[in-house]
Amino acid sequence: MRVAVLGTGVMGTGMVRSLRRAGLEVNAWNRSPDKAEPLAADGARVCTSAAEAVGDADLVVLMLFDTEAVLAVMAEALPAAEHGPVWVQSSTIGLDGTEAAADLASRFGAPFVDAPVLGTKQPAEQGALVFLAAGAEELRERVAPAFEAMGSKTIWVGEEPGRGSALKLACNAFVGTLTAAVGQSVALAGQLGIDPRLFLEALDGGASDSPYVHVKGAMMIDGDYPPSFALDGVRKDFGLIAEAERRSGTATTLTDAVLACFDAAADEGHGADDMAAVVTGFRRS
Repeated sequence: MRVAVLGTGVMGTGMVRSLRRAGLEVNAWNRSPDKAEPLAADGARVCTSAAEAVGDADLVVLMLFDTEAVLAVMAEALPAAEHGPVWVQSSTIGLDGTEAAADLASRFGAPFVDAPVLGTKQPAEQGALVFLAAGAEELRERVAPAFEAMGSKTIWVGEEPGRGSALKLACNAFVGTLTAAVGQSVALAGQLGIDPRLFLEALDGGASDSPYVHVKGAMMIDGDYPPSFALDGVRKDFGLIAEAERRSGTATTLTDAVLACFDAAADEGHGADDMAAVVTGFRRS
């Protein structure tokens, strides 16, 4: 199997390396070539255009920032996909974006799987992502080798594109809210003159504890935010979550409040930092 990975940022880079470890051939492309070039050392064929990358691929994985990027790249690459590859849309682009991508694929007669992922930089590098997939039953066997190389689990949500993205939004709503909650508690402890490490110690081993709380809490306490999931990406996703809530008749109350916390941190200059930098939005001098 040859897989084209379009978008080799933090996530796409890890996906390429996981595919190569599994022995799959990979064509890698990124709009900024310098982000794709190092993958040649992993055995990937680095391509100069998205059209070149998909030309001989059996499977195309899209891992781009937003709907605009996905649709632009698909419009360029779909006419060049001569061998009828399956298009796997793994970017987080929400319900409307997924509908638009699926419609575009349909106009070219291209098989399409809606398959955003759970996981950040480390799971992508380790081949431990969770795929939240929706697509025709007959496509599952075709995508299985790549999904197994890149992920630890695939959850098939249904056959209709958009079902995977709907589950992704529900999951990201929880992850973003949890991160903001940790930031609030770390900041509050510090502002009250309490060592924030005692907050993590108090939770340790209890019913409300989780490894994630300690990972993000430690980053917040240290003030070091190397990006696994950039704060601006969370802000984009929470906009999509709010849109889905309005579309479904779900209250946006909590989503609006959490987004305001991430916006405050972005205003402090942390948009490109890890989402753990949300803690800076709670601190007032």
